[in-house]
Amino acid sequence: MAFDLGGGKGGIRPAMNVTPLVDVVLVLLIIFMVVTPLMTKQMWMTVPAKGDDPEAPPPPADAVPPVVLTVDRSGVLRINREEVPRDQVVARLQRMLNARPDKIVFFDASDDVPYGAAMDVLDLARGGDITVGVLPDKLAD
Repeated sequence: MAFDLGGGKGGIRPAMNVTPLVDVVLVLLIIFMVVTPLMTKQMWMTVPAKGDDPEAPPPPADAVPPVVLTVDRSGVLRINREEVPRDQVVARLQRMLNARPDKIVFFDASDDVPYGAAMDVLDLARGGDITVGVLPDKLAD
């Protein structure tokens, strides 16, 4: 720090020497300019080519709708919205799957079904040697 001893009314006035500050800032600037290109990360990914058709084609007219096993809060089981007694579920599912090319049943439970009740229905279906897929989203009515 330097002092101005000029002969004014103010007396001694401090004057900051900015040379060390400029030196430090320039060194930091050079460091950041050198390090910044090294910090970039490259990520390679394979993206499928964009098709000419902007929309997906509709399913064929002869497509078979999926088999959906649902359970509600009161424990009522439904296969494709048709109420089925608990003791007939496995037999009915096996009969439906024998006539289909895909051998999978989708499972859906309403939001307020207890976890244990939903697992009992899944175990019931799996006990009949049926492949079960769980629907992640709500079905549109």
